[in-house]
Amino acid sequence: MNTVSGKRAARMGARQIYETLRDQIVEQVYGVDGLLPSSRALAGELGVSRTTVTVAYEQLAAEGFIETRHGARPRVARTVVERGRPRGVSKPSARNRRLSNFGERLRRNPPRWTEPPGDLVANFRYGDLSPSDFPVLAWKKAVVATLSRRPVRLAYDDPCGSLRLRTALQGYLWRSRSVRCDVDQIVVVNGSQQGLDICARMLLDAGDRFVMEDPGYLMAKHAFSATGAVAVPVAVDRDGLETEQLATIEARLAYVTPSHQYPLGGVLPIGRRHQLLAWARRFDAYVIEDDYDSEYRYDTKPVPPLHALEGSGNVVYLGTISKTLSPTLRIGYLVVPPGMQSAFGAAKQIMDRHSPQVGQEALATILESGAYERHVRRVRRRNAERRQALLDALRRRFGGKVRIDGADAGLHVVVWFDDLPQGCEEALIRLARSKGVGVYPVSVLFDRRRQGRRPRPEVVGLVMGFAALEAGQIERGCKLLAQAVDEVGHRRIR
Repeated sequence: MNTVSGKRAARMGARQIYETLRDQIVEQVYGVDGLLPSSRALAGELGVSRTTVTVAYEQLAAEGFIETRHGARPRVARTVVERGRPRGVSKPSARNRRLSNFGERLRRNPPRWTEPPGDLVANFRYGDLSPSDFPVLAWKKAVVATLSRRPVRLAYDDPCGSLRLRTALQGYLWRSRSVRCDVDQIVVVNGSQQGLDICARMLLDAGDRFVMEDPGYLMAKHAFSATGAVAVPVAVDRDGLETEQLATIEARLAYVTPSHQYPLGGVLPIGRRHQLLAWARRFDAYVIEDDYDSEYRYDTKPVPPLHALEGSGNVVYLGTISKTLSPTLRIGYLVVPPGMQSAFGAAKQIMDRHSPQVGQEALATILESGAYERHVRRVRRRNAERRQALLDALRRRFGGKVRIDGADAGLHVVVWFDDLPQGCEEALIRLARSKGVGVYPVSVLFDRRRQGRRPRPEVVGLVMGFAALEAGQIERGCKLLAQAVDEVGHRRIR
């Protein structure tokens, strides 16, 4: 129920009920065609007579807010299309609401979120996975097994995560990524974003500086900047972070994606990895190593993570199952330096006590059985096929007019359109959307403040994810994208 309750509700008259429901309808608490409670149900909840509620409903109906029919619940009228507040009803301005410094920073610079349209022929949004890839049977069996155990514990759990899952992750990380760690170094988190948030709160204070790859992952930058820390953008090239630029930079931490730089796809060479670790030791800084899609390598051999190298005592390793199973499960993990688990666990406990137990135990089950690694091998093959379908379609439709970065690994590529200046970006994205194709610019991932080199690309660049699409969708999407590119190019010439 969306109505007010408690002692005040017991004293409500018809006028107050009318005003409350009217405001809720106007503010879309109840959408158009939304059903309101029956007069009997609402009267019982508010502790008033049914007649009082009926009077309020009659006034709402008389003013056109709801439609009533004998024997049916009142329904919000279809004619209620204006979303402004009715005359005489004031709403406090958001500018008058005082927030903490943290809140003000988020209000000034909130993360971007746009709901993807559901009617696209092909949506090349990065991060989405194909529903057909999810191991429904294996996951269902694991969840049922978890819920069938006796006795079922209905109690708060270790904030650092299920011991069983952390033990299973310890073995998996050693087998798959050569990461050696104690179980006590692993903290289970609700996806990599919570891992970043915990790192930000534990390692940064307002005014501290942190190194960001440029271009780089915006949600990491948002997490760190929200503490009041200041980003220091460092350029990336085809090999990842240009670590020689760190020589004169003193910062509290560096966030890197060394196994597959996001978004440009470079793999940090071993020499640069050692330079980065030496920088961290010199300034007593931390390195956040986001190994977000290390399971997907196609044309190159796996590179040992920073955490596996000598001198990696300042590295916090961040992993997730969002790119292998599903981002909806919200399970990730941190491997923190020895001696820091209790502090990170305390932060996790304050945030949300612990991650959901059923999901943790189900993941532990499929890790222990080997089903997870079999699943990873299967989806790696399927995504290799999707990647090849995208590369073939791009070459067929655009030939030498595009350059492609980051195709050796991961679940996306960056496509540069050399014949389209950067100023055409917005028009291309809008026109492609009108044709049923979702494409997303790389330009927003660059820091505009970086000095020296040009901070943003001179031509249109798109981040194109492929893991949620099948070959036919990829081909059709690239065909329609090519039409949009041609139309934008012709408009520019005219």
